[in-house]
Amino acid sequence: MQGILLLVFAKYQHLPYLQILSTKSTPTGLFGYWGNKGGVNICLKLYGYYVSIINCHLPPHISNNYQRLEHFDRILEMQNFQGQDIPNILDHDLIIWFGDMNFRIEDFGLHFVRESIKNRCYSDLWEKDQLSIAKKHDPLLREFQEGRLFFPPTYKFDRNSSNYDTSEKKRKPAWTDRILWRLKRQPQAGPHTPRLPAPDFSLSQRSYGSYMTYTISDHKPVAGTFDLELKPLLSAPLIVLMPEDLWTLENDLMVSYSSTSDFPRSPWDWIGLYKVGLRDIHDYVSYIWVGDNQVSFSDNLNQVYIDISNIPATEEEFLLCYYSNNLHSVAGISRPFQPSSQRRCLWEPVSARPAVPCP
Repeated sequence: MQGILLLVFAKYQHLPYLQILSTKSTPTGLFGYWGNKGGVNICLKLYGYYVSIINCHLPPHISNNYQRLEHFDRILEMQNFQGQDIPNILDHDLIIWFGDMNFRIEDFGLHFVRESIKNRCYSDLWEKDQLSIAKKHDPLLREFQEGRLFFPPTYKFDRNSSNYDTSEKKRKPAWTDRILWRLKRQPQAGPHTPRLPAPDFSLSQRSYGSYMTYTISDHKPVAGTFDLELKPLLSAPLIVLMPEDLWTLENDLMVSYSSTSDFPRSPWDWIGLYKVGLRDIHDYVSYIWVGDNQVSFSDNLNQVYIDISNIPATEEEFLLCYYSNNLHSVAGISRPFQPSSQRRCLWEPVSARPAVPCP
């Protein structure tokens, strides 16, 4: 099986402010059908801002640089969202684009490249890096930023080793695996606006490097960490969940919740009960359809109950998530909580008299 995988993880407290709007794939492999080359995109809304995340695999070999740039443009052009209330991808607040872009190092011979790597003179190789060269001539590509390449080229290695290619082909090392990002263009200061307010949405890279100890592939993995600062456009979740204060595993759990006036309700909305540390929306230990289990409705305050008869006794923490069928995302999440401990009646023998229950 060949393909490109893209996964997005988020801390649970961000889920009510994160909505996946669209997912798209753009195959550019054999005749445009095979998925071994191409790109996949997740478009989401984060605290009201539009963010696109793209993973790609572009054509290989040093001579195919023009084809790589063509596929880069094609993947970008195919991220249209016709019929949906989503702006053009170039109007998104942030694009993060990464993957095996397959750009190579031109002109320099194999010996010079390897000696530069051995001596950690990476800057000697930057000027011949195909992506760096392309950014000088392509206005759109120039809008994508990248951290400095202060780590060894990540391709090509002998498998299960940290040795560059020793096969007959002896491929020249290159930075094929890259992480780029693009922020939406901000208005420029002019003679009448010498000072602009600080942007409400900014991204800065904290680290950018490779992990040379991994040996299962002929590539070394690359990772980047970022700090994202934003002024939320959404100040409150669409749903506020309030589990009852004193809940025991011997009784059904009563849940109260309220919603904003513009929340798009659906009879297929549901509330799930999860252990803290959930990894997927389907990791619930119990759930209910809100329309079927509603027990009261007044002044925008709703109450439902969740059957927990099959949950074993535990001291673990739980939380509740409200899943919106119309939004295809979590619209509300509760604070973590624990079942209340039961007061158990202890029996103690008193002298020779029969045991009596404690008060």
